[in-house]
Order: sequence, then C-alpha cells, then structure tokens
Amino acid sequence: MIRVAVRVAREHAEPVLAELLELVPGGLEEREVDPATVEYVLYGAEGELPALGSIRAAAGPALVDVSTSQVPDDWDERWRSFHTALDVGPVRVRPPWEPPRAGALDVVIDPGQAFGTGSHPTTRLVLELLTTLEPAGALADWGCGSGILAIAAAKLGWAPVLGCDHDPAAVEATIAGAAANEVEIAVSRCDLRREEGPHAPTVLANLVRPLLLDVAATLTRPPERLIASGLHPGEVGEVAAAFAGLREARRVERGGWAAVELVRV
Repeated sequence: MIRVAVRVAREHAEPVLAELLELVPGGLEEREVDPATVEYVLYGAEGELPALGSIRAAAGPALVDVSTSQVPDDWDERWRSFHTALDVGPVRVRPPWEPPRAGALDVVIDPGQAFGTGSHPTTRLVLELLTTLEPAGALADWGCGSGILAIAAAKLGWAPVLGCDHDPAAVEATIAGAAANEVEIAVSRCDLRREEGPHAPTVLANLVRPLLLDVAATLTRPPERLIASGLHPGEVGEVAAAFAGLREARRVERGGWAAVELVRV
C-alpha cells in the first residue's frame, strides 16, 4: 500500500483538494499541519498511485510538497482507527463500523466518500451552532462535501434541505450519503466563486476565508441566517463585515478555529 502526502498552504487548499479527489482509490485524510498548512493523505495499492518520492510541484497557482511512503500491512485497521464517531448535542456522526449512540440522531458516513467523517473542528463548530437552533423550514448547505451537515440538518428536522458543491465527487457522495441515511436532500453543482448557492432562509457555509469573501461579493439575496465556518478567529470580523445586511449574533471557537452565526439586520 502506498501513502502519498500532499502539503499545501491553506489559502490554496480547496482547488488542490478538487484535483486530488480524482486520484482517491482508497480514501483521503485531511490533517492540519499548522494554522497555515493543510496536508491531504491519499492511499492506494501499488499501481493505483504514483510513487513520487519527495518533490515540490505546482497545482494551479499553488506550490505543494509531496512525499510518498509505504504503508504497513495493517493499513485497513489504521484507517478505521483514524475515523471515529463525533458526538455533538443530539447528533452522532460515525463511520459504519462505529456503533450508534442510544437516543442520538444517527448520521452514518463512509469515509471513503470525499472528505471523511467530519472529524475536522470546523464541522464540529457548525454542528454546535446548528443543533441549538429550532428547525424552521428550508436549509441550504453551500459546499456540502460528503453531506455531513446537510444530512444532520435533515435528521434534525429541517426541510427541504438543499446541498451544492462544485466538485462532482462531493455531489455524488452527498447523494449516496443521503440515500444511506434515508433522508431527502436536493443536491446540485455550483461554483460559489461565480454564482449564488441555492437560496434558503438558513444557510450553512463551511468553506474558507477567500471563498466566503467571494460568496459575500456575489450574494444578492442574503439568507435570514448564515452559519459560516472554516475560519481562524482573526478572520471572523472581516468575513462577517463582508456580508451586507447580516450581523454577527454568535461565535464559537475551538482548537484555533471559529464559526459564526450571522443573522439578518
């Protein structure tokens, strides 16, 4: 088994991830190296992934550091141990091999689809804010990834739930995840840099600062409530100010990350 690790500056992480998702036969991990650097780790059998050694390469405008190593024979066990259950309020997000929690709303995500099972702090922060809200009609998840937040919202009682993502693999993963969890989510492709996501009174946007600023610049019909994440604490003020017609209502921080709830003025 080959392990390929790709390190990239956080500001360039999204387009690099989009390219890597086309090369993911055995799964992908996302690790935070430091506040400015993200590492994506791909796994595959020999012949599925190139053995590149250690190189520096270009991916669009970004420079990435790539390293390759052999993975021990117990890789499957290690892969499973990396993906554990996430409990936030009434919701448990878990891979299929983790047990459900008695009385919890069960969100089962296959970590082989797109982006893992929600272990990143930014996902937890959105769930922390979302689970305190009373479900009130339609909700949209802009940049839905593997569908964790959209599926959790549907389990919590929001309806209809809309999801969109620019990456076809994310759209497919969300559709598959919704079916596996027996919830309905209307999923579409959208390029949030150039167009608005599907409108709903409540919107989730677990993105990154540059993309959130692009979203704010193209937004012509603000939602009543926007939960934005993928931010470091020092970035919240700039992003909140960029969304005309919305004001900061709540903010939560954890592990050097922040999420903010913006509401209509």
